[in-house]
Parts: sequence; structure tokens; C-alpha cells
Amino acid sequence: MAKKRKPTLPGTIIEEHYIKSLNISKCVLAKALGISRNTLYKILNGRAGITADTAVRLSKVLKTTPELWLNLQQKFDVWEAEFSIKKDWRALEFKKVRLEKKKCLKSPGKAISRIL
Repeated sequence: MAKKRKPTLPGTIIEEHYIKSLNISKCVLAKALGISRNTLYKILNGRAGITADTAVRLSKVLKTTPELWLNLQQKFDVWEAEFSIKKDWRALEFKKVRLEKKKCLKSPGKAISRIL
């Protein structure tokens, strides 16, 4: 189960730990990364995630690893997914119980399609 506290967005870390502490502009960072300012702004505001390509670019410019950025993004995405379907957990558990009762059927694929 996910933590209750929402993980920090990678964009927030970029802004707080790199842009502000290094005293560089967003425009300069975007140019150094080879991405548009619009793309960087979307990442910083959480409207766009970190892709593998962006992670590699960030790691080269900020002297980190691509895994750092991808792990931060993945933690945020998993947390968001778990909390967005929190309401549906009861329905999912009910389907799981019904499926377990029918697991003796010869064709489990048909049972699954009937349940879902």
C-alpha cells in the first residue's frame, strides 16, 4: 500500500535543489537540457512526467543518474495510481473473491471475462 504523504514531484526537486540553489534561470536550464522552455515548465509544474530521454538529459546536465529521476517519477506515478483507485478497492476485492470461488472451472478465461 502507498504511503499517505504524496511523494515530491521531480519538477519540485529540480526547482528547489537545482534552479534556486544554483541560481540559474529556467530558460538557461531548458537550453542546457536541449528541451523547450514549455516542456521544462510542464515538468516543473507536474503537468508532464520525466521520460527516459529527459532523465538522461537531466543526469548529464545536473551530474546525477537517470535512475534518480525515473525512480522519483515512478514513485509519484504509483502513489497517484493507488490513491486514484482507492474508491474502487471494494469492487476489486469483490471480483477477486468471486474469481477465487470459480477457479475450479475448466476455462478460467471465460470466468474472468464474465466477471469483468
